[in-house]
Amino acid sequence: MSIFPFKKKELLTEAEKERLVQVIRNAERMTSGEIRLYVESHCKYVDPKDRAQEIFLQLGMEKTRLRNGVLLYIALKDRQYAILGDSGIHEKVGTSFWEKEAALMISYFTRNDIIGGIEACITEIGETLCGHFPFEGGDENELPDDIVIGR
Repeated sequence: MSIFPFKKKELLTEAEKERLVQVIRNAERMTSGEIRLYVESHCKYVDPKDRAQEIFLQLGMEKTRLRNGVLLYIALKDRQYAILGDSGIHEKVGTSFWEKEAALMISYFTRNDIIGGIEACITEIGETLCGHFPFEGGDENELPDDIVIGR
């Protein structure tokens, strides 16, 4: 997808990781949906969507009961990203939703507010998941909330 500016030397500080994990937890609090964040320096593929698909499967995100997992993939040094929603959520929101979320994230990235962009995107995705997949008694957190850091 689109390129965004990035001038940091490290991927994420511990404080940024903690902040983003808390955002994920808050976003998932009222939904059975699952959000994962994968950050690495370089994308192994020309198209970051291909890399996101590979990671989605590696993380077992297609195994959620309602197929409502969402992956935010970001290759910081290559300035690439992809947002990938599983079939359950994609059927409800369609391609235009993911494009809107990408535009939101990019609006922050162009101001060099990478963490704010990720945070805003996760928050909106969580609100949308809540509307389509509200938390019900017996729902459990099917996937870890931690941020996966690649190479």
